[in-house]
Amino acid sequence: MTDGILLPPGGGQRIQNMTMKVGAGHSTAFSTFEARVAPGFDVGAHFHDAVEEVFYVLDGELDLLAFEPDGTAGGDWRTWRSASGATVHRGGPGSFMYVPAGCPHAFYNPGTETARMLFLVSPSGHEEYLRELTDLLGGGGPPDQAAIAELRVRHDIHQLTPLRSGPRA
Repeated sequence: MTDGILLPPGGGQRIQNMTMKVGAGHSTAFSTFEARVAPGFDVGAHFHDAVEEVFYVLDGELDLLAFEPDGTAGGDWRTWRSASGATVHRGGPGSFMYVPAGCPHAFYNPGTETARMLFLVSPSGHEEYLRELTDLLGGGGPPDQAAIAELRVRHDIHQLTPLRSGPRA
């Protein structure tokens, strides 16, 4: 029999702006993180061929996207609409987003305070992407965009719009 995991508030392993609660060392089914999303941070619209994700807003507000855009989608995913009329949702505490494999998705913090969310990704192992990205970003100087693009592809991340940090117009 295997024991479960009990963590106090803030417990877990810190990786970038996330605290891993459950990783591939504990589960083959999923990894779970508490993520801190700084004001102005935009993960950029992207999709995964084989990965499913769940996002649950704990504190603050996030603009959330989880749909295929219609044919008029431009470079700012926050203006996208789906063929059925869905638009980006501004979600506060208690807002939930499920992202099936293949579905474009993104999140952005439009506020002035750090937002927090619970993030679950299946299958497990997303922490390896985060660790490798940390290594690429920690080399000093501007990040190697080609290396980041290769890392994303290797981890089933197909970026549609760029990751951004800081205020947006």
